[in-house]
Amino acid sequence: MKLALGETQKLVQQTARDFASRVLLPQAKEIDAKERIPPEVLKALADLGLMAVNVPEALGGSGAGVISYALAMQEVARACASTAVTMAVTNMVGEVIAHFGRDDQKQRCCPRLASGEWVAGSFALSEPGAGSDPGGMSTTATRTAKGWVLRGAKQWITSGAFAGVFVVWARTAPRDTHPGTRGISCFLVEGGTPGLRIGKGEDKMGIRGSNTAAIEFDDCEVPEEALLGDLNLGFRIAMMALDGGRIGISSQALGIARAALEESIAYAKDRRQFDRPIADFQATQWKLADMAAEIDAAHLLSMRAAWLKENGQPFSREASMAKLFASEAAVRICNKAVQIHGGYGYTREFAAERHLRDARVTTIYEGTSEVQRIVIARHVLSE
Repeated sequence: MKLALGETQKLVQQTARDFASRVLLPQAKEIDAKERIPPEVLKALADLGLMAVNVPEALGGSGAGVISYALAMQEVARACASTAVTMAVTNMVGEVIAHFGRDDQKQRCCPRLASGEWVAGSFALSEPGAGSDPGGMSTTATRTAKGWVLRGAKQWITSGAFAGVFVVWARTAPRDTHPGTRGISCFLVEGGTPGLRIGKGEDKMGIRGSNTAAIEFDDCEVPEEALLGDLNLGFRIAMMALDGGRIGISSQALGIARAALEESIAYAKDRRQFDRPIADFQATQWKLADMAAEIDAAHLLSMRAAWLKENGQPFSREASMAKLFASEAAVRICNKAVQIHGGYGYTREFAAERHLRDARVTTIYEGTSEVQRIVIARHVLSE
């Protein structure tokens, strides 16, 4: 693995950093408070090519690769985690369609996601009763003379209120003949399709600017060509998408952690106690040292997984390792940041409390830390 970045990777990183510092950072607090990302922010991300970083240029994307995407995600999350998760899921949806879709599906969906014509994409796998156990999903798709009818409900859908397209998983074969995750297929459902109902946004602890909603399929009719990939083999698509998505979430966690460290350093140098900056005290210095060391370790794990994926090598174990370590490290780092800020860290006057709230979910979505440990253990034992 080469540690030095290429010219394209540097350019994407700098582009994301400039936009995040100039546009996102000044309004991150307001995005959190108002629980809304301005549409013009998401359109600007698309105009910069950051909504389809690893989608081929022929489909409207940047075609810059997985490492570039991971670096851009860090920079955006460093400024605003809510915007980062919206960007992450849209990138994942575009990449899934580009990889598994037929030509007509690619040509219809990918350019719209990449350009911002569709504000965002959504990934609809989890259900009220099936999160870490997708084999327990109850949403069904029944074939008709015109195509398919979807019935069921999905939960925790990022950008559900305004997504242009949903990648949806549903059971297409009976559970008695196709138990577990067998018999699950994948569909593309466009926003506004009759029978697709959007629930109210969730009142979340963190990433409050990112819309998260429940959705229902009430006799939702889609055409035959809505099927993405092979019939009854849709779960493979989900697993491949989640492996890549875990690289994105590790990068998101890293971005949040970097912001927490930078703000802690600045505060420690400025805050004085006993006639000295608190940065002079060993108790503070050791916290900052641990934070920096964990960030570097998480970064290397994330870059390793991104490099493997970009170079067409197996990366499932490495993506789980990166996601597990980076997300849990981010929570530890943000907790230390609050401690360094003292009482001020517990107020919304400083960003430390927002970073802690935002970091917490990175240990949950795209597979909980417990699921990551299962994935890693399976690889370790099989080796």
